[in-house]
Amino acid sequence: MARLNLVEAIDQALLQEMERDADVIVLGEDVGRDGGVFRVTDGLVERFGEERVIDTPLAESGIVGMAIGMAISGFRPVAEIQFSGFVYPAYDQLVSHASRMRTRSRGRFTVPLVVRMPYGGGIRALEHHSESMEAAFAHVPGLKVVIPADPYEAKGLLTAAIRDPDPVVFFEPARVYRAIKMDVPEEQYEIPLGVARVVREGRDITVIAWGAQVRVAREAAERLAAENRADVEVIDLRTLSPLDSATLVASVEKTGRALVVHEAPRSGGFGAEVSAQLMERAILHLQAPVRRVTGFDTIPPLSKLEDYYQPDADRVVDEIVGIMEF
Repeated sequence: MARLNLVEAIDQALLQEMERDADVIVLGEDVGRDGGVFRVTDGLVERFGEERVIDTPLAESGIVGMAIGMAISGFRPVAEIQFSGFVYPAYDQLVSHASRMRTRSRGRFTVPLVVRMPYGGGIRALEHHSESMEAAFAHVPGLKVVIPADPYEAKGLLTAAIRDPDPVVFFEPARVYRAIKMDVPEEQYEIPLGVARVVREGRDITVIAWGAQVRVAREAAERLAAENRADVEVIDLRTLSPLDSATLVASVEKTGRALVVHEAPRSGGFGAEVSAQLMERAILHLQAPVRRVTGFDTIPPLSKLEDYYQPDADRVVDEIVGIMEF
């Protein structure tokens, strides 16, 4: 075991997959000589050379378009976008080509591509550096959307994403990059895509979160447990698409209540999809409406207002208490 933060865990996953499979290629702006804006790819170009760790121009559509061509040709590219707010020029490539190629070619071609990018706030950055637009990608058939919550999860999920035959959008919570360290196995391992995890078992209410908000949900749960006010079950989605609805429904059938927590804007956020599925599949077990704690329907604010925008444990605790009193 090694004590790693999320940056180090992702770097280790990339290194080990590149050692295991010569078809794995890393590309993006400054991923080589500078090791990426967050130093996630640090040391890879020295180890594998410029033919496998490629510094690209500042052209997101070109980066992803080139990676799609590589993937169709038999490589396994891992493309880095410096911040998720810069990915929109490449959205067309992902929606119009990467997500459709298996169907378009009737299974002749697949696109084993990973697009990595930091997302979310909490690092005192600007609005294009702090967005949480995962719902826009989860809505696209043919794309898989993965969001790790901690270093252990990041290594296992990224390994699985690189080995997957289909395109994966891999969101990395920037707020967690260096916030925590934990034991991460030095050997390779996979965490299957499409399988949620129960972070904390409870009997009174299910709280569903992903990315940085998993820590927020767990903090709220531990606070309520210490005060003997509620026994909270916390679920980390891990993968938004495909969504592990079965785990969510089973939990709500046990607890009878549910809360979804995410930092993306409320309207049209992925929490709405989770809520709808629970209402459709578990309504006879619900003792209160499914509720949400989210960001607000605004552009992410500058740093002075960032703490007001993002959900925190206080907001989650208040909402849980309200649901319990319904």
